Amino acid sequence: MGRNDCGIAPLTPSPSPRVEIRPKAACLFSVVVAIDFGTTSSGYAFSFTQDSEAIHMMKRWEGGDPGVANQKSPTCLLLTPHLRFHSFGFAARDFYHDLDPEEARHWLYFDKFKMKIHSTSDLTMETELEAVNGRRVRAIEVFVHALRFFREHALKEVKDQSSSVLEGEEIRWVITVPAVWRQPAKQFMREAAYLAGLVSPDCPEHLLIALEPEAASIYCRKLRLHQVIDLSVQGYSSSPAAGPGSIPAREQLRRSRHSRTFLVESGTGELWSELQTGDRYVVADCGGGTVDLTVHQIEQPQGTLKELYKASGGPYGAVGVDLAFEAMLCQIFGEDFIQSFKAKRPAAWVDLTIAFEARKRTASPGRTNALNISLPFSFIDFYKRHRGQSVEAALRRSNMNIVKWSSQGMLRLTQEAMNELFQPTIINIVQHIEELMSKPEVRGVRFVFLVGGFAESPMLQKAVQKSLGRTCRIIIPHDVGLTILKGAVLFGLDPTVVRVRRCPVTYGVGVLNRFVNGRHPRDKLLIKEGREWCTDIFDRFVSVDQSVALGEVVKRSYTPARTGQRKIIINIYCSTTDDVVYISDPGVRKCGTITLDLPEAGAEGGTGAAGGGSPERREIRATMQFGDTEIKVTAVDVTSSRSVRASIDFLSN
Repeated sequence: MGRNDCGIAPLTPSPSPRVEIRPKAACLFSVVVAIDFGTTSSGYAFSFTQDSEAIHMMKRWEGGDPGVANQKSPTCLLLTPHLRFHSFGFAARDFYHDLDPEEARHWLYFDKFKMKIHSTSDLTMETELEAVNGRRVRAIEVFVHALRFFREHALKEVKDQSSSVLEGEEIRWVITVPAVWRQPAKQFMREAAYLAGLVSPDCPEHLLIALEPEAASIYCRKLRLHQVIDLSVQGYSSSPAAGPGSIPAREQLRRSRHSRTFLVESGTGELWSELQTGDRYVVADCGGGTVDLTVHQIEQPQGTLKELYKASGGPYGAVGVDLAFEAMLCQIFGEDFIQSFKAKRPAAWVDLTIAFEARKRTASPGRTNALNISLPFSFIDFYKRHRGQSVEAALRRSNMNIVKWSSQGMLRLTQEAMNELFQPTIINIVQHIEELMSKPEVRGVRFVFLVGGFAESPMLQKAVQKSLGRTCRIIIPHDVGLTILKGAVLFGLDPTVVRVRRCPVTYGVGVLNRFVNGRHPRDKLLIKEGREWCTDIFDRFVSVDQSVALGEVVKRSYTPARTGQRKIIINIYCSTTDDVVYISDPGVRKCGTITLDLPEAGAEGGTGAAGGGSPERREIRATMQFGDTEIKVTAVDVTSSRSVRASIDFLSN
């Protein structure tokens, strides 16, 4: 399988000792802009480094749904029939809604497209997305349009607030991604940011990829008691006792829920001193697409964070409830009809899903009356024309007793129906949290922060409280849908705040070692210049769930196999377990490549044999960092001490 990788032999057969490199001090940014690119809603926020306690949320945009706090905008994007960018968010939604049905079939409307990046196992720059009308476009183009849109809005707003006009170099951008995303998905977001003009590929350090639950955790450390709802203490009041008159202006701003500027504590928030030694906690980030669980410990007195268990979770976000609703409609009206309606009346289909989502937010466990969802007129009409009978007749025939029809053209979903739609997703989330809480590293953790848009759902709150309330305190920050966005800004202001992370998988490369009879299988024997080598040996860089500190590095030395070789390409392999011996073992997959560009060797010509001890052999020392949110690699030509261009690629696999 991997014999062609084995032109490399490590010069240092034993793993080199780990070296601590202090994280580089942040270069001089005057503003941090964070983009929370969510499955169902997105937004941005920013902070000036001169006044880093103040976080400014984006302006409320045009459009919007009644009853939904519009600090974020729906993640939907509209392209013209000629594939040009038209609009994003509410504007895209409203324009699409107003199009003539015949014309709408030619426009490309995308929503919830972030899920595709999570679910595609072989993500590349060529991966495609399907618009509601069935037309396909490269995913990277859709993401680039969205990020460019955010860039323009954010820059305009930052410039409005700051008199000194900014140049690109002064901005640090932060983009959030789920912690359960693999390396290719993180790299995909970075490539999209380069193409959208956020930063130049020559200055990669101007863009940080932040992990969503980690960002939430960074914000949660700053919380004060009046900023949270503690589900375990019923009747808990979050209003300050003193009247507003007695509170200084900055403190009033700090406490105001309606201001677009939020103030955060400079140290660790008072919540922690009041919760006594609650230094370990779980953050359950329940978003639209994914559920992401992270376990952190606050290290006092610095207030830095240490990850105690590798990130876990999966695609169990609120979208699951929407999909269950779609499945219910298919059950009632027939899957072929729903597919046909989506294709012929895409804008009306989008209206129907929006109507459901707005009602979904009001669902709560104690509710006794039914939830009404108005069916678009074109749905009722289309059904009658296609099936020759009324929607009401279809409902009666389907024996769906939990869904009724009202004479006002509404589907009435009873409490049982809502439970049925929510249950599968909620059960998945609760099981995931319970499973995590039973791990030895997590036992005894007493605090769970529920964050993300889905955490606003009373259905989910009740289920989590019922399952974990006896052993844990369940804490929900106010404005819970904005927690990640605020934390992402804080991360951009100080990325060294998460000091220790856990490796999500085992990483390594395939190398040649001396063949040992009786220890190595014969099918791995390679004879090269009279020497016996064993191929496909897995040389481990880091192990799954290993603690890696920020700035901690793994070093390896490689030598070119031939004189005059211009590139060394090293395949990286990963596995979810740690018992790997050969790169051909089950469960090991090639996940990326490291490329080292060799400058002309000049006088110091390197010769070839992987194990030959010739003095003029050229040595390239590669240094890898695994303690950050992305894997980084640098390399140096030992003979000349010149740095070698090193890149790591997880996308063109």
